[in-house]
Amino acid sequence: MNDFSEKTIGQVYERLNKYAESHGYHLNPDIEFTKDLIKSLLINQNRYGYWACPCRLASGKKEEDLDIICPCDYRDADVKEFGACYCALYVSQVIKDGEKQAEPIPERRPIKE
Repeated sequence: MNDFSEKTIGQVYERLNKYAESHGYHLNPDIEFTKDLIKSLLINQNRYGYWACPCRLASGKKEEDLDIICPCDYRDADVKEFGACYCALYVSQVIKDGEKQAEPIPERRPIKE
């Protein structure tokens, strides 16, 4: 079952926030949105055994999804260019401060045939 408690989601939020801040990133300042993303990461953990990006379609095969395991391979470039990663979990300082809004980001992940 994928019914995660607020306590569990809050603990993961705190852990991710510390991780993000220590690596020069910030979590999305919309806490409810961010906690929904965290819940989706936890669902993907249960479903696939790894934190597949909640905004992308995972194959369920870890070796094929290594590039979209959160934080995905595209996060750094997306945050640098657009101020947020693809799913907007990680954001830049200007978005955190409300000086800019996160906007849709083009998909960088190559299409797999």
